Amino acid sequence: MSAPAPELQAPEREIQKRDAALLGRSPQDTPAGWVNYILMSMIILIGIWPVYWAGIISTWKEDKVYTTGFPQVTPGPYFSFNWQVITDQIKPPPQGYPSYDSANFVRSFINSLIVVAIVVVATLLFCSIAGFAFAKLRFKGRDPLFYFVVITLTIPAQLGIVGAYQIMDKLGWIGTLYAITVPSLVSAFGVFYMRQFIEDAIPDELIESARVDGASTVRVFGSIVMPTLRPALGVLGLITAVGVWNEYIWALVAVGGTPWQTIGPALHNLRAGSTPKQSIILTGSFIATVPLILLLFVAGRQIVRGIMEGAVKA
Repeated sequence: MSAPAPELQAPEREIQKRDAALLGRSPQDTPAGWVNYILMSMIILIGIWPVYWAGIISTWKEDKVYTTGFPQVTPGPYFSFNWQVITDQIKPPPQGYPSYDSANFVRSFINSLIVVAIVVVATLLFCSIAGFAFAKLRFKGRDPLFYFVVITLTIPAQLGIVGAYQIMDKLGWIGTLYAITVPSLVSAFGVFYMRQFIEDAIPDELIESARVDGASTVRVFGSIVMPTLRPALGVLGLITAVGVWNEYIWALVAVGGTPWQTIGPALHNLRAGSTPKQSIILTGSFIATVPLILLLFVAGRQIVRGIMEGAVKA
């Protein structure tokens, strides 16, 4: 007969109780240590520094940026001056500044807002419908069609620029907002993302019970699927808005140099002159970044709120 195990001392019992409590605790409920705070602070500083520095340089004149041999790190009083130069309010441009009328910055900014609003609304609607069809409807050729959508994700967008330009040119849409909105109304990634979310979040039994109660496919989509998709819609909307706002190559090809150009070609035109002015370029870049920062804060709250409200899980 084996001897009974010796009783644990009080400190050892406390350690075991603490370890057991930590094992049963979710990660978000575990207190962070000083290492976590240091690492997170470093990551935040690395991410914020480029935006901060662009904002600082936007408040200085070109000849004031490197007065001490190093770039300025504190705000200056010349943001209004740089803004007036960008918008071509100061004529003729002083101190060797070229003309920036080709940037048409204010109108390009508004054009981008219009394009983002149209594309985000259309993408959320069409991708949700397509994702619901691929996830919960049964029709001939469903799986091959979905595989085709996934395969298109592997094709670089740059390979389709020539073909897209030819199509837009035959339609007479080059130089109009149609050229940069219509091709972006639905995305393969959005369809794939919504399909996967609907497949996991909505059980088949829920849809079948709704059909037994006499609900049509449209009613099921509007009353059951769409309310559940709130977190996914927030994420997809944020990704889509950032992608459309940052669009550069296709926007430059399709609407660059026209009254309907967006913010990407406008920033490109701020490089006018034989010697580009860094203060002017960074002023435009900083202004163009502000909407994305505001959108991140607003959409981030909506995403968290939607997750907290919960969704039906299989």
